[in-house]
Amino acid sequence: MNGQNRKDIAPGTKVDIVLKADQRSGKLTHGTVKDILTNSSFHPHGIKVRLTDGQDKSDV
Repeated sequence: MNGQNRKDIAPGTKVDIVLKADQRSGKLTHGTVKDILTNSSFHPHGIKVRLTDGQDKSDV
C-alpha cells in the first residue's frame, strides 16, 4: 500500500506516516488511523489521516 488511495485506508488501520514536522527527514511514525482527513479518493502525496493519539500527517 502506498497511501495514495483512500479505499486502502480505514479507521483502525495500522500505518506508518510522515508527520508534517518530519517531512524533511522522512522519519516514519507508526500508529493507528482514527480519522481520514482527505476527502478525495486519490492524492499523489498520500491521504492525510489523524492517528488515535491525535497526531496528524500529510503522507501515509
